[in-house]
Amino acid sequence: MTPSSLAIPAASDRLPRSADRPRIVVIGGGPGGYEAALTAARLGAEVTLVTDSGLGGAAVLTDVVPSKTLIATADVLDLVSGSGTLGIRDADTAGSPATGALTVDLAAVNARLRRLAQAQSLDVRAGLEEAGVRILCGRGRLIGPGRVSAAGEELEADAILLALGATPRILPEARPDGERILTWTQLYDLQELPSHLIVVGSGVTGAEFASGYRALGSEVTLVSSRDQVLPGTDGDAAAVLGSAFRRRGIAVRSRSRASAARREGEGVVVTLEHGEELRGSHVLIAVGAVPSTQGLGLEAAGVRLRPSGHIETDRVSRTSVRGIYAAGDCTGVLPLASVAAVQGRTAMHHALGEAVAPLLTGHVASAVFTSPEIAVVGASEEDVVAGRVAGEVRTFPLATNARAKMQGVREGFVKLIVHPGTLTVLGGVVVAPRASELIHPIALAVEHRLSAEQLAGVSTVYPSLSGSLAEAARQASMALFD
Repeated sequence: MTPSSLAIPAASDRLPRSADRPRIVVIGGGPGGYEAALTAARLGAEVTLVTDSGLGGAAVLTDVVPSKTLIATADVLDLVSGSGTLGIRDADTAGSPATGALTVDLAAVNARLRRLAQAQSLDVRAGLEEAGVRILCGRGRLIGPGRVSAAGEELEADAILLALGATPRILPEARPDGERILTWTQLYDLQELPSHLIVVGSGVTGAEFASGYRALGSEVTLVSSRDQVLPGTDGDAAAVLGSAFRRRGIAVRSRSRASAARREGEGVVVTLEHGEELRGSHVLIAVGAVPSTQGLGLEAAGVRLRPSGHIETDRVSRTSVRGIYAAGDCTGVLPLASVAAVQGRTAMHHALGEAVAPLLTGHVASAVFTSPEIAVVGASEEDVVAGRVAGEVRTFPLATNARAKMQGVREGFVKLIVHPGTLTVLGGVVVAPRASELIHPIALAVEHRLSAEQLAGVSTVYPSLSGSLAEAARQASMALFD
């Protein structure tokens, strides 16, 4: 059964609204869990949130917040390392700040990002407490219809939301030790900058940390099992990033797969499948994540899991069991904090009888926080080439943008996928500094089915990188009428 094959329940399946407050139990304190809890509380439910990993979950404590804080620090160094071309002297450090005028105190960097993560977690707690959500610290487990065991209590629930998250995938022959062989959750305990970081895995996590640690000053080798970094993303965007990596001195080992990693002296040895050995000071294993769905009584309760261990859900976050919903990485829909939050809110609106719009994953914008950043939304060029979408692809380089020239930006582009008949914007790609911010107008166009002409007609600031969005839309409109 696929997520879309689960029938959306009728209104009669939802919780009755009455004088009695519906009881909601949320298992998991990440974005899917705490957003669900806040939504249910605001809708008048009696809400208990159970978490054994801290409020905010991995997104706040060990993933999104700390990793993007580290990357924000790296961005500053990246900017300074290339500023010699702008006429700033004693700042051009050939792409590696640690070898030039700037050095990195990684212990201080990591201490700061841990403080920020804890502060964000406390903000989440404050919001939940203000909304009247009861918080239990412990591991939640399904023990029967509408019943959850947690922190020595048995909780009765009219509806349950599972926001169980995921954990880093471990290679059997590369067991993390938290010192030299690391997952991304363990990087923040390092006190000294790795002299040579080997990153195994060229997906989003691997690419982001490879980019970030190179900017901080580490020598970096990226092991990719595919022909390019970021397999599955826009090919042109991946090519630009690959070129940027090479320019910055990141060694990319394409079509290579790591089979093992071991400590040797004060370093590590990573063995590739064909027998070659790579030596470095540390290795980061970034080969995906596995859902945290085991040992919680899900299967005994009838909650269907996919072979991957992810929970099956429909587009309103309902599982195969009436009254049980799921949100976030444990569903395998999209591994994004923003999607988890939408799933959690959608689940509670549906459970409590409110109007709800099903999640449309094709309208979700996402970004890769490398240097340069990559952001995408909607239909892709691959969809057009494969015949899944009727569209035209138009690409506009950043090289001619005045603001890009002022900032010394040499790499990047805006790509739009437009319907050939109506000129409706179907999707887009932005490769640029702060692409994560620039993608929003395209996401609005995709969501509201705006045309390229409408996108082009909105005033933009001059000079600005956003001007390239309007110019790309303008050229798409004109080209399709040629």
